[in-house]
Amino acid sequence: MRMVFGLVLIVGLGLAGFAVYMAKNYIQGYQTQLANERAQRAPNIETVEVYVADKPLKYGEVLRKDSVRLTKFPKNSLPEGTYETYEALFPEGEDEPRTVLRSMEKNEAVLKIKVTGPGEDAGITSQLERGMRAFAIKVDVSSGVSGFLRPGDRVDVYWTGSIGDRGARTEGNSTGDVTKLIETGVRLIAIDQVADVDTTEAIIARTVTVSVKPQQVAALAQAQTTGRLSLSLVGAEDDTVADAIEVDQRSLLGLAEAPRQVVEVEEEVCTIKTRRGAETVVSQIPCTN
Repeated sequence: MRMVFGLVLIVGLGLAGFAVYMAKNYIQGYQTQLANERAQRAPNIETVEVYVADKPLKYGEVLRKDSVRLTKFPKNSLPEGTYETYEALFPEGEDEPRTVLRSMEKNEAVLKIKVTGPGEDAGITSQLERGMRAFAIKVDVSSGVSGFLRPGDRVDVYWTGSIGDRGARTEGNSTGDVTKLIETGVRLIAIDQVADVDTTEAIIARTVTVSVKPQQVAALAQAQTTGRLSLSLVGAEDDTVADAIEVDQRSLLGLAEAPRQVVEVEEEVCTIKTRRGAETVVSQIPCTN
């Protein structure tokens, strides 16, 4: 009887072990299939390593090696102007570091438009493109759009002044005070001494600095010395081009043009008198003056 009981016990243990073995193989096979399926579903994203900010960076801060780090970035979503190597970001080493021009948050890619060149500070010279010049325009609360201007904004420039008699025009236009649009879409690079494009404070400026071409510098300088300049803020996404605009007092008020006094110039007649005995003869001759 004991032998039968032992035999049954051995057979039971064998069946139990076989069942555990089969269950283990089944679970492992299922897990392998599940992992393969997940691997097939996962997108194959190609990445490249670029430098990103390792901490929040503000305008004017010096960009050093401990301020950035390399991280993988999706190649198809890579913004323009990134740095992929240390030599590209710091070509002169840390002896001539770059300066932050625009605020960056942690893990944000370092872009060329957000930093200066090696060894440069955050002055307005670093914001001037090739062929452009900085020019300061005097403004006040009314002409400076009541403190709503920020570095990086675009403005239209209007000139108001008196043309005078020497600037008299034909086709019925009157002389006197006139307002004319002289420049469109001019980019501001500084408000007073502030060049930070991320500033959020209202600035009641006395001067604004614009980025213009040399020919525009001459035009603005002439306009500023002969009249008053006013700025008109252009919308951030406005890509329209303003037409030629000129308004004088009569067109503003809808007044008819005053009749012009026409002075009739009498024709000059030149004569010479000749005496013939007791008779005097008057003869017409060409005028010499």
